[in-house]
Amino acid sequence: MIRHNYVTRILSCLLAAAMISTLAACGRTEDIQGAQTEERQESSQPFTETADSSTRDENADVTSDGGTAAQGGNKILIAYFTAAENSGVDAVASASYTTINGTAVGRLRAVADMIQENTGGDLFSIQTSVVYPADGGELIDYAAEEQDKNARPELISQIENLDQYDTVFIGYPTWWYDMPQVLYSFFDAYDFSGKTIIPFNVHNGSRFSGTIDTIKELEPEATVMEDGFTVSERDVADAAEDVAEWLNELGY
Repeated sequence: MIRHNYVTRILSCLLAAAMISTLAACGRTEDIQGAQTEERQESSQPFTETADSSTRDENADVTSDGGTAAQGGNKILIAYFTAAENSGVDAVASASYTTINGTAVGRLRAVADMIQENTGGDLFSIQTSVVYPADGGELIDYAAEEQDKNARPELISQIENLDQYDTVFIGYPTWWYDMPQVLYSFFDAYDFSGKTIIPFNVHNGSRFSGTIDTIKELEPEATVMEDGFTVSERDVADAAEDVAEWLNELGY
């Protein structure tokens, strides 16, 4: 009887030890599972760490001088049309050139260069498939024919990424009290809505005539400055100071 009780106590102790071991193992398992669950929950939270301030803005464009300008920034475009760059001959032989520092330059290009020097804008030459006469008399006659036909000369140069420009200087000569017909092609080709257009002009007595009002009609959603710059073709070579003063008055 005593032996039976002794065996029973031993079995009870072994059973108790086994139960304690099982409970401890279950506790460890629950701790591990709980830690794993918490880790998964933390890893699923959105990443909220502040980005490094040196990170480049993906919506910025690199400018030609290595800086950045936000898309739709304050870049300036200086577009111009001069027959001297569309006559198919050397500028010296064209009636539309002037001499700047001993170099023959199309008159409108000369004024465009003066504007660029003061504003740092990008130059754009309006080019057409039409080969304009180099002789002054023939050029004026040809211009009259284009107007009579209400022609739209084909453009062969294109503005890259017009959206980056807020301000567009546009230069042209006055032919028969109007813009050259290629300017109509130019305004047909591009939408200047929301931009500021600043005209500049070379003339032989008629100044802007009614061309600024015409630009307003062609680009009703643009802001067209009435205070453009106009200069006689005879005075282009000496216009640098006048251009600088005009730009200063405009805030450039």
